[in-house]
Amino acid sequence: MKLPLSRIGMVCPYGWDTPGGVQIHIKELAEHFISLGHYVSVIAPVSDESSVTEPWLVSAGRPLAVPFNGSVARVAFGPVATSRVRQWIASNEFDLLHLHQPEVPSLSLIACWSAEGPMVGTFHTAAAKQRTLVAAGPILEPIIEKLTARIAVSEMARETLREHFETDAVVIPNGLDTSKYSSAQQRDEWSKDQTIGFLGRFEEPRKGLSVLLEALPQLVKKNPNLRILVAGPGDSEKVLKSIPLSLKSRINFLGRLSESEKADFLKSVTVYVAPNTGGESFGIILTEAMAAGATIVASDIPAFAEVLQSGEYGSLFISENSQSLASVIDGLLKNQEKRRELSQSGIEGADKYDWKSVAAQISDVYEMALASGPGVTLASENRPWKRFRANE
Repeated sequence: MKLPLSRIGMVCPYGWDTPGGVQIHIKELAEHFISLGHYVSVIAPVSDESSVTEPWLVSAGRPLAVPFNGSVARVAFGPVATSRVRQWIASNEFDLLHLHQPEVPSLSLIACWSAEGPMVGTFHTAAAKQRTLVAAGPILEPIIEKLTARIAVSEMARETLREHFETDAVVIPNGLDTSKYSSAQQRDEWSKDQTIGFLGRFEEPRKGLSVLLEALPQLVKKNPNLRILVAGPGDSEKVLKSIPLSLKSRINFLGRLSESEKADFLKSVTVYVAPNTGGESFGIILTEAMAAGATIVASDIPAFAEVLQSGEYGSLFISENSQSLASVIDGLLKNQEKRRELSQSGIEGADKYDWKSVAAQISDVYEMALASGPGVTLASENRPWKRFRANE
């Protein structure tokens, strides 16, 4: 059954102008449904409202940075955010709301509190049982139960939902536009032999750049032309201070890349390395690298092993073990045929993450939610931030 043309409201809990997998997922999902003729509006925290270019995006105000799941989340919560969310719901006559990360104290939680009607929640986080979520359980559980349907982006995220809230979800992975990566071009400055690529917020310990740098001396001994290209935001000077002088020339920091540059980067490097140490529920960067035809080396954390099918689409190394990482990279640098094999397998494996497949699965969930009753309406006046403060 084809999803009837609908008015869909999507809620992003994290700062829109800060790079992140959840934001990219929501943006591309919104654009996909708009291309099919649906009306879509997205509300998100925005640091600089003058920078907003998407006509379908509504700002809920400036986000605040708070520690969350081993990283820093930029969220919005409180009277101003609540007022903007309620105004957005009241003025759009949505058939359905799609709330991302409704367990996080931000806009999706506010929207779930503020609305009645068909609501779908997507859970992106995989984490061990956390005291903060356990403490907030009495507040969050009624909100989670209020959702008409639940999606988890991986089995790990599904298990986290079960563990914290004793409820279940259908697993639908994050999607991507595979054509954007398959059409990427190799760049001469990035495609020299023995080039290792890293992409991410490299100052975050869980992104694992330190593990890659620890493997560098061992790799250089066996691969004299080896170099590492590091793409992403962060203070490169701070990182370089910890690198021996003899190895500094091996590392080039490229800064933040545009989406098209990222695709070319993944297409160009000899080996793309994702040495993350944990806190990942999915690994959208791996699916992007697969679609670009990159030879992937990733840590064997559960989320990455799931995406790479335990080594079918990329090689795995023992997480946080620099010797294991060096051994795997060295083996691939010396085996061009194995690199080609992994590249081709990854390209084929990326098809199931294309939006044509992923959005069709989400459409099925939308249809089920829409069948539950009439459209979205505003619930009675409430002030959820007061209830949170009362339970602190």
